[in-house]
Amino acid sequence: MYAVVGCSDCSMLWVVEGRPETSQCPRCGTTRQYAKRKKFVSTEEEDHAREVRASMLANRQGHGDAFAELDSFTEMEGQIDDAGPSDEEYLEGSGLDADAVAEAGEAAMDSGGSKSRKERVREAVRELDEATADAVVDYAAERGVDAQYTRKTLEKLVRAGEATENRGVYRLL
Repeated sequence: MYAVVGCSDCSMLWVVEGRPETSQCPRCGTTRQYAKRKKFVSTEEEDHAREVRASMLANRQGHGDAFAELDSFTEMEGQIDDAGPSDEEYLEGSGLDADAVAEAGEAAMDSGGSKSRKERVREAVRELDEATADAVVDYAAERGVDAQYTRKTLEKLVRAGEATENRGVYRLL
């Protein structure tokens, strides 16, 4: 079951699935018992609940007539593939080889994707047997993180209580 519910504090409308004990407003964060929330419609279909919410928002802003002329969410989702150029046409129109882009995407997904510089520093502390500042700097540098950033990040991790430094060796907490 899906219900369109509203927040009494900020007037936000959203769709809730099932009957949770409490629900939290996505806008203002107010938490209330689900039973006390204003329910505008309850339905078995998520698409119907989405349509009702969208219609209510359009009416609230004075665009109810324009919304009534639109197709349903389900129908519009089916039309997305027909609108505009395909991914391949777009890439080739931009001067890129679509097959090479697809291969690069697959390679990135297989390798676990890219990591932020901070995550590389954390990885170094976690993976190294003796995570001294110099060892962490070397590890991170091999992965494209500059030494100055690595040293600053180590200091910040210690200050934030995310890592400790004892006799020159770092350890994540």
